[in-house]
Amino acid sequence: MPDYLLHLDRQLFHFINHDLGNAFFDLLMPILRNPPTWIPLYIFIFIFCLWRYKKQGLVIIVLLALTFGVADRGSAGIAKLFFKRLRPCNDPAMAATIVSRIGCGTGYSFPSAHASNHFAIAVFLSMVFYRRYKWVLPASILWAAAISFAQVYVGVHYPVDVTAGAIYGIVVGLLFGWIFWKTNPAFNYET
Repeated sequence: MPDYLLHLDRQLFHFINHDLGNAFFDLLMPILRNPPTWIPLYIFIFIFCLWRYKKQGLVIIVLLALTFGVADRGSAGIAKLFFKRLRPCNDPAMAATIVSRIGCGTGYSFPSAHASNHFAIAVFLSMVFYRRYKWVLPASILWAAAISFAQVYVGVHYPVDVTAGAIYGIVVGLLFGWIFWKTNPAFNYET
């Protein structure tokens, strides 16, 4: 990474992690970025798709699972092992100023799998449901962005990590959304 981008990334990280620190975010952000927090939403999506759309709902669930799998494998399983960027909480250059709000964990930082996974899911669901439910697009993008922001706030990712993860996730979500529409062109016109 070029020095100027690395410097900007660290400054923005410090601003989010340190300068924006407050008691409300200290309580909310660790919960927001924790995967079990979202289990009720995932269960709702699963039940809603099967109940409302039957066979097409099953197609949505399968493609959603593939969307998640490709986003996660690409970011956590391939890119992180290639780039091997230390997490901010493990980076000696950041040790003096970082505010760690959760355990640092293992693994590398770039790109953020949380960002790629949630943006992939958000974009896929937006592509599937936007014609029927306009609110899905802003709600899902806000959801993915909040989780990504939380990753920086708690100290486990740099802003460039979540930005790259988001971009990758958007591409994956668009790909699987396109696959859905190619295989189900009449979806929003039925039922």
